[in-house]
Amino acid sequence: MSLETFASSRALSLGVELEMQLVSTHDYDLAASAEDLLRVMARKDVPGDVKPEMTCSMIEVSTGICNDYAQVAEELEALRAALTAAARKLNIGICGGGTHAFQDWSERRIFDKPRFHYLSDLYGYLAKQFTVFGQHVHIGCPGPDAALYLLHGMSRYIPHLIALSASSPYVQGKDTGFESARLNSVFAFPLSGRAPFVESWSEFEAYFAKMSDTGVVQSMKDFYWDIRPKPEYGTIEVRVMDTPLTVSRAAAIAAYIQAIARYLMIERPIRLSEDDYLVYTFNRFQACRFGFAGAYVHPETHEQRSVADEIEASFARIEQHAIELGCDEVLGELLKQVRERRNDTAWLRERHGAGMSLPELVMDQCARWMGGGAM
Repeated sequence: MSLETFASSRALSLGVELEMQLVSTHDYDLAASAEDLLRVMARKDVPGDVKPEMTCSMIEVSTGICNDYAQVAEELEALRAALTAAARKLNIGICGGGTHAFQDWSERRIFDKPRFHYLSDLYGYLAKQFTVFGQHVHIGCPGPDAALYLLHGMSRYIPHLIALSASSPYVQGKDTGFESARLNSVFAFPLSGRAPFVESWSEFEAYFAKMSDTGVVQSMKDFYWDIRPKPEYGTIEVRVMDTPLTVSRAAAIAAYIQAIARYLMIERPIRLSEDDYLVYTFNRFQACRFGFAGAYVHPETHEQRSVADEIEASFARIEQHAIELGCDEVLGELLKQVRERRNDTAWLRERHGAGMSLPELVMDQCARWMGGGAM
């Protein structure tokens, strides 16, 4: 199959997708309620979209094409309010978090959709284990070559985004020791990880043609890369974030990504090199395992510092761009939390460590997401 033509899009436009957990308000385990919730939501006029995901205990909500942080925050809040009202009618809970704390993957059901059944047949039990929950952010690009520059430039910020969004310390009822355990499930898929290092769209088309000729891929959907181009939208899609526990945090992380993208597009501060990826997997692992306390190795200088220190340095680099995008205030709040080493994983562990059971913790997650409010 041939690769789709790279569509025209507005540079730096934003789109946000959130994969949400659906839980029973009886025991706070995952509940196969997606079909019922989608039926109720189909009658509501909301921005963006609400659609099924791989298993029946999850849905994906997405904004429309947004200009900036303020519009993303407004649309996510409207979606949250509508979903909360629908969920309460059905007596189900909705929450964020990259993993459900104690669900048993073997009890999950594949949503009745041809692509999901195809993936289940192809990947076996991994499809049900893929009941994990992430935030994806699309950034509009002025052209395909610019998209590839942005993709490779943004790859340096993958550890930053993992640590900021981390909300998946618990899997199958156990503390994994990871800040973000969700990405371990994603990494199990054969076409995950990083995109190939090509700098022109013609090179990327040649790569895709070779992969297509092998029969391994049919479309860009078959790649589970951390960042991938989406030619049909004219965007790149950043995919490493856990779903945050609040829509306000999800909007703030999207604003951070937009400010980085503006910095990269306008200043073009990075001379791209395949050698950037020598430390990519190490940095990614450190952020997943240790979050803000993880080690970050600079791809060019090989200087080592903590992920938290590197995030703080990045805020200084993008400050003027954040001001011009109108998101400097919310990024200031995000930076304050970095300095205090606070993310959603810290929030979850603090409560469980104080004696809260995992079902009670999920109940609190639902209250936090459905109630709205600050990040």
